[in-house]
Amino acid sequence: MLFRCRSRTLDLTRPCVMGVLNVTPDSFSDGGLHHERDRAVEAALRMVEEGAAIVDVGGESTRPGAAAVPTAEELERVVPVVETLARRTDAVLSVDTSNPEVIAAALDAGAHLVNDVRGLRRPGALAAAAARDAAVCVMHMVGEPATMQADPQYHDVVREVRAFLAERVAACRDAGIAADAICVDPGIGFAKTARHNLELLRNLVAFTDLGGPLLVGVSRKSLIGMITGRPVEARTVGSATLAALCVERGAKIVRAHDVAATVDAVKVVTALLNVPQA
Repeated sequence: MLFRCRSRTLDLTRPCVMGVLNVTPDSFSDGGLHHERDRAVEAALRMVEEGAAIVDVGGESTRPGAAAVPTAEELERVVPVVETLARRTDAVLSVDTSNPEVIAAALDAGAHLVNDVRGLRRPGALAAAAARDAAVCVMHMVGEPATMQADPQYHDVVREVRAFLAERVAACRDAGIAADAICVDPGIGFAKTARHNLELLRNLVAFTDLGGPLLVGVSRKSLIGMITGRPVEARTVGSATLAALCVERGAKIVRAHDVAATVDAVKVVTALLNVPQA
């Protein structure tokens, strides 16, 4: 499976890792660590050295309860980092945003992929991505980060999330985005209870036939804390284990804070999946 990201093409015959680079002061796991540009760039280059095929740059926290960031501030956080990385690495550069102005500016600065937790539903977001021939990742979320965990309700979470993603893929195609430039994300931890998240993870195969690769982000999330009892900074093993299980169930891209450990986990499970039959 090939995933076309503007001037880059990823061969997802073997799944890959997307490294998380939050250039924010308040993200749930690494807020403040990479808020300064030079530190952010060095962290991104380290992720690439550790095996990340994609670096996902985000300037607005989408953790539960997070407040919105003014456009000018998000631009100031994201664009200089993308510009610098575009000169210094051949990795795919992703921008984690829903803001059409940030989408346009980041793509003009050299980004290849738009990773939008709101599924490109904000007015102008889809048009900004399509006009620049960007790859996109559409994610499922109900409501907004500030309120999404208040009381999420589903009759059939797998069926409803799948229907949402199918609709967003169709909207992307209608906007002119090529089929080989779209991936989907069921949005683990976004407007879902622990039971909803486990049901989605158990049934990931349901999201593998929507026309593009499946991306899953489970790194350091509260679900892992609930299962293991460990704080955010001690969830590397749980995160890498769950990432490997996602690959076994059909994920082609896994989003991770702990890149080296996750790359190793993905390599191990991929080797097992590709053992020739006797």
